[in-house]
Amino acid sequence: MMEQSRKKVAIVTGASRGIGAAVAERLASDGLTVVVNYAGGHKDAAAVVARIRARGGEAVTAQADVSDPAAVTRVFDAAESAHGGVDVLVNNAGVMALKPIAESEDALFDRQIAINLKGSFNAMREGARRLRDGGRIVNFSTSVVGLKLETYGVYAATKAAIETMTAILAKEMRGRGVTVNAVAPGPTATALFLDGKPQELIDRMAKMNPLERLGQPEDIAATVSFLVGPDGGWVNGQTLRANGGMV
Repeated sequence: MMEQSRKKVAIVTGASRGIGAAVAERLASDGLTVVVNYAGGHKDAAAVVARIRARGGEAVTAQADVSDPAAVTRVFDAAESAHGGVDVLVNNAGVMALKPIAESEDALFDRQIAINLKGSFNAMREGARRLRDGGRIVNFSTSVVGLKLETYGVYAATKAAIETMTAILAKEMRGRGVTVNAVAPGPTATALFLDGKPQELIDRMAKMNPLERLGQPEDIAATVSFLVGPDGGWVNGQTLRANGGMV
């Protein structure tokens, strides 16, 4: 009985703004204690925690650059010390820089590999070792893996690797009741997507799916909530494209 009443604990990486913030707030409203990870945006992360607490939820901030394995370990250490363990990992932290492959500098490639791929790997590895039985891991891909749009080569490549690791880790967690899935958003109205794009391109991409709008962070948060919650327990090793039917 005590086990059932214990509040579940979720670590959400890159949760200071955008989709990560929406996920943190949704999981808190679902009744989870949320560790709001951020790399540099302490003020934004603190604001997310304040909004959660104002609605009666439980949340704390945790600084870590996910590309640093030791920093990721510290976040898990802190969560275990404060709350007794971790049940959910949402691997949301990521960066995006768009250029044709021929024009992509080493720095552009290295940064996206370090954060999107190595960072997700660091958290997956820690989660695989330390999540309580019955836990949930949700990684983040992108629907561009299916669309294969120009200039997205390096970014989409990091996410295609995440999809492959997701399916393999799901099998490696056999016997522990831990599911591992990925969410692949389409164009979503966040700074990551909107910054640097002309309005004409944004409008055109918004119309690409049959629902004819950009996704909202809350749409993606609802998808994560499903995978993390009891109704999503039979979905495992999958990539769920939350994109309004774009691909």
